[in-house]
Amino acid sequence: MGRVEGKVVIVSGGATGLGESHVRTLVGEGARVVLTDVKEEQGRAVAADLGDAVHFVTHDVTEEDGWRNVLRETLATFGGLDGLVNNAGVVVAGTIEELSLEDWRRIQSVNVDGTFLGCKIAVEGMKANGRKRGGSIINISSASGLYAKSTLAAYNTSKAAVTMLTKSVALHTGQYGIRCNSVHPGTVMTPMVQAFIDQSPDPEGGLEGMRLEHPMGTVGEPSDVSGIVLYLASDESKFATGGEYRIDGGLAL
Repeated sequence: MGRVEGKVVIVSGGATGLGESHVRTLVGEGARVVLTDVKEEQGRAVAADLGDAVHFVTHDVTEEDGWRNVLRETLATFGGLDGLVNNAGVVVAGTIEELSLEDWRRIQSVNVDGTFLGCKIAVEGMKANGRKRGGSIINISSASGLYAKSTLAAYNTSKAAVTMLTKSVALHTGQYGIRCNSVHPGTVMTPMVQAFIDQSPDPEGGLEGMRLEHPMGTVGEPSDVSGIVLYLASDESKFATGGEYRIDGGLAL
């Protein structure tokens, strides 16, 4: 038996990077996963590779109707909902002077509004399980939701909002047996981080700087984060809610 055998989990932003790692990890431990993403080609490729355990839905997390469609597809395909990984997110670097209002709103829309809508729809879907079965909402925040950098003004703000939203949701949904926790990765080598490095004036120096920021002297791998996601999606964490799980090599200490 896998650690999440028979559970049904939605993973937003699951086509690449951390999200893809979460999907593969959950399926490997027995879950059936609804993978959602705006990246249709990549998402369908992951679903095709993993077979009947994965159902792909094209999905923009900033749209409420899109979330309602995801819930309908989940219930129609797999018959229930046990977990949600609010993984979709974007980052734009910039100080308060450099950021445009357009960039600010885009980051808040995906990272905050998308997480809010996911939580809202997940609670609707999981309440039907009853208190004993409940469910697990896993919000992917960031170490940047716990400590600030001058060049990440919008991203810091969005991920801090996810941290506090998680606590509020946990306080409300305990009555339904639904848990809500946040996960806070440090720098993890994903396509998004690699693109960020590649765009810097000194990519090699930028990567080395990221390593040195972490007391452990290295950056993370997607599997480091997916291991915590698996724990929170499983019944092993049945008494854990409102928590902040730091997977950051000591970055936010």
